[in-house]
Amino acid sequence: MADRPGGPPPPCYPPPAVLATPPPALASPPSSLARFQQTRLQRRVAQAGGSLERWATNPWRRLSLLLSVLLLSFCVGGGLGAITGALSTIDQLSALICVLAIELAARLRGRLLRRGDRLALQLVDMARMGFLYGLVLDGFKLL
Repeated sequence: MADRPGGPPPPCYPPPAVLATPPPALASPPSSLARFQQTRLQRRVAQAGGSLERWATNPWRRLSLLLSVLLLSFCVGGGLGAITGALSTIDQLSALICVLAIELAARLRGRLLRRGDRLALQLVDMARMGFLYGLVLDGFKLL
């Protein structure tokens, strides 16, 4: 049928005029479909901050948490300084990474101050101090 000479060409689907027009604008989905459904892991991570805050209302628990973060970051800072000092091949790169980490923590501190999240602010401060003191102590070992 398509081989007949002189006849009209077979129709093409969709017609070229339909392809040239933009599709109609879709209505915005209802608010229940606008966000993806949260998984159990996402809910647990979101609840972890609140449960840690409730756990740390006791002053002794808060102090133990802050000291744990301080000592852990002190060990990380001292270990990082010792490892890069022993390798002595990536000193500049490790110094850049340390400075960037401390600066990012300082910027995060400003955001936490505006939000009023005291526990997270204290944790970031302790981590920053411990990391810096660990690096400084390793620097004094070299003198």
